[in-house]
Amino acid sequence: MKHAIQWVRSFIFFLQMYFMLPVIGLVWAPWAYFSSRGAYSAIHAYCNWVRWTAGWMVGLKTEIRGPVPTGEILVCSKHQSFLDILMIASVVPEPKFIMKHSLRYAPVIGFYGKMIGCIPVQRGRRSEAMRKMVLEARRTDTPKGQLIIYPQGTRVAPGVDAPYKIGAGVLYREMKQRVHPAGTNVGVFWPRLGIFRKPGVAVVEFLDPIEAGLPVSEFMAKVEEVIEESSDKLMREAGFKLPKDAASTAAE
Repeated sequence: MKHAIQWVRSFIFFLQMYFMLPVIGLVWAPWAYFSSRGAYSAIHAYCNWVRWTAGWMVGLKTEIRGPVPTGEILVCSKHQSFLDILMIASVVPEPKFIMKHSLRYAPVIGFYGKMIGCIPVQRGRRSEAMRKMVLEARRTDTPKGQLIIYPQGTRVAPGVDAPYKIGAGVLYREMKQRVHPAGTNVGVFWPRLGIFRKPGVAVVEFLDPIEAGLPVSEFMAKVEEVIEESSDKLMREAGFKLPKDAASTAAE
């Protein structure tokens, strides 16, 4: 019975979340069209709305840890579900994302992505995608701010190993900017797919920055190490049993 009630609450939350996306998007659209400040205001409003309603509708609280990145920097984050996108975009002052090319044509999301300078890339065309990504990131006519990239390239479910892709390293080398890594446990409560949301505390943790200038191979090893270490810690804190822990226990 308890599970059924939580599912109903999740379904209602899911409906209102996607109902409010075009509502907030349309209300802010005139300001956003003429000013990136309006676009950022709309994004912050929507992301904070979802965080607030998740707390009282499904019992899913959200928490940001660590110093929030500001200025012209790169953010490399673990990506487990839509929630980590919302949480990061709710607090960084001028977010823009490396995003899937198809999202350019998504209602509301495509418009706001363009207004804040998100960089669409096509999967499966590695060299072309990286070249375009760097060119777009260097453009002087797009809003500056915090460029957010998911170094694994896609959402990765808790406990699943997935390689870190070289795109983050290429951006790090070419942009010559500091990188703020971020770990998360949001996938424990808000899965990649489906409607059901679990109560608990979802966390995004901003970690110490990695300074510019490292060799790409050294940077990639370091960013993977600190993101995975933080995410594993947060998932254990949330009560999630990692497969690596079970294997270690079995071996003993």
